[in-house]
Amino acid sequence: QVQLVESGGGLVQPGGSLRLSCAASGSIIAIYAMGWYRQAPGKQRELVAGFFSDGSTKFLDSVKARITLSRDNAKNTVYLQMNTLKPEDTAVYYCNADLSAFGIGRGDYWGQGTQVTVSS
Repeated sequence: QVQLVESGGGLVQPGGSLRLSCAASGSIIAIYAMGWYRQAPGKQRELVAGFFSDGSTKFLDSVKARITLSRDNAKNTVYLQMNTLKPEDTAVYYCNADLSAFGIGRGDYWGQGTQVTVSS
């Protein structure tokens, strides 16, 4: 069974920082894409940052200058460092991965989501 386990969300004041982590667990063979999406109340889910199977890394333009996406391939983990957070960054952040695993094949997986609230 494949799971994406997220951590690092919480309440932070404007201008503060947070680091989100997402670890993929299970009998993983390969990860083709992995990254972070967010969904604010009343809005559609949107890509924040991600590594993709064509080798590209994509970022949401409105946050690109304030975030760093990194990964630890040995741990099947991606990290999203967010700085200078703004109230409009408030959302549920979801990890997503396109991966293959023994006995399951290739599939698209989502984490349970972690709440990020930016407020004074």
